[in-house]
Formats: sequence, C-alpha cells, structure tokens
Amino acid sequence: MKILIRGTNWIGDSIMSIPAMREMRRIFSDAHITLHTRASAEGLFSNASFIDEIVAFEKNRWPVMDVYDNSSFLGNEGFDLALLFPNSFESALIPFLSRIPVRIGYNKDLRGFLLTHPVAVPEWKNRRHEVFYYLNLVAETERRILGRDSVLAALPNISLEISEDRERQARGSLTAAGVDPGRKTVLLGIGSTNSQAKRWPAERFAILCDRLHEELDSNVVLVGSEGDRDAAERVTELAVRKPFDLVGTTTVAEAAAIIRVADLLIANDMGLAHISPAVGTKTIVIFGPT
Repeated sequence: MKILIRGTNWIGDSIMSIPAMREMRRIFSDAHITLHTRASAEGLFSNASFIDEIVAFEKNRWPVMDVYDNSSFLGNEGFDLALLFPNSFESALIPFLSRIPVRIGYNKDLRGFLLTHPVAVPEWKNRRHEVFYYLNLVAETERRILGRDSVLAALPNISLEISEDRERQARGSLTAAGVDPGRKTVLLGIGSTNSQAKRWPAERFAILCDRLHEELDSNVVLVGSEGDRDAAERVTELAVRKPFDLVGTTTVAEAAAIIRVADLLIANDMGLAHISPAVGTKTIVIFGPT
C-alpha cells in the first residue's frame, strides 16, 4: 500500500503532527509512506523512522501552479491513500486531481466534495493540544479503513531523530563559530514568525545574555532565520558580553541538530521552540500577548 501524507505548512505544526505520523506508521506497518511537505520542513524529517520518503515542494507565487505541478507529479506515483493535515482547499484539490482513490481530511474550507472520507472538525478543537487534532484524523482513518480503534489510546510521542553524523556536524559548526565546547551552551531564539508582538524585547534578551555569561559562564548563541536578523543585531548591539550569532546562517535541519547538542533553548513563540523539546533539549518559551 502506498500512502501520501500532506504535511502541515509551518514548522511548529510539523512538529505537532509527528505523533500522528508515528501512529500512521504503526497502524500501516507494511505501507510505503511518503511525506509531501514544503521544502522548508524537509530537513526536519531526514532521519525520521516513521516515513519512507519525502517529496518536497516550494510554495509558488501562483497557487494554481502549485496545484498543477504537484497533481501532475503525484498522479503518476500510484498512491492508494492520501491523508491531509492542512485544512486548505488546495491541499485537498491536489490528491483529487491526482486521482488518489482514498482521500481523508477535515471537512473545512468547502472542500468536502473533494474528499472520499471527510471528517468533521471535533467540537473540542480549541480546548485540546494541537497534537490531538492531527491524531484524531489518524484515528478516523483507522476506523474507516481498518475497522479498528486504537490510535487515541496511544501516548503522543513528538520525539524527532537526529543522526550522530548530524550531531557531529552541529558541534563542528558551533566550534567553528568560536563556541567553547567545554562550557554549557545556551541558545536564544530572539525572533518570531508573522507577529512582532510575539517578540520579547531585544533589550531584555541582551540583559539575559549578559547574566548567562556572568552567572553561569555559558556560551550564548543567537539562532533563528534570516527574518530575525534585525532582532539579532539589536540584541548584539545592546549586550555587554557579545553573543555568538548564527541567525540566518543555518537551514532548519542544521538548526535542529544545533539545538540537539545544546544544553538549553530560551525562545519566543517560534518554530525552534517546538523543535527543541522534540529533539530532547530543555526549553523555556516566553509567551506574550498572542
């Protein structure tokens, strides 16, 4: 059996869908499972044991081209079942046009007619953690396709594998940046995606940076995407003890490995804050008005 999982659109959501993907692997243990995801998330899952293949795509400026390119490609792959984590119309249209015979997703965005098994959004959607939203979709898949009901009894497992080779490369990158491997390393995620309101003020991060140096004698490393560059420059400007700055210099996969070998991540509400507990690193997240 060939299964296509359409991945989520954001890094944090990708992490929160891991328990659901693990359950898909468990209940369809002999299937070939392909993750169809944005290129930005591809590196996260390069060592994942719960999928067999990754098909990545870049988001096109024109959505109609995304639909055409992806459905043309996927239609030739012979998938038997498509499981759709996103709620968008476009994510359901692609497997429909690809003629995948079984298509399962939430009945949102007027797309129910594109699905063979539309699933009602659970009434508890806004009261439970997002991992259960994705797990519920897998539970419905198990009930409707296999006639069993075991998924929701599982304890959600968000763990994400990082290979030893990637860990060695991450340590090498830190050392090359000047980080002392004999001291504790604290990462600061000083940016955020989509909302400036999610950002703890740069002057506070600068004070924190100095205190981590003075009181714990720690390496302090700034991490984030190129979009966080302005915040990184401001923190570096204000800090007395200058942090190491890796903002905008790593891929998501490289950042995940660096987080794995660090001792602590302190971050705003951002994708890295979801990656950190998934790779087993202690994590503090600062939540603001959003």
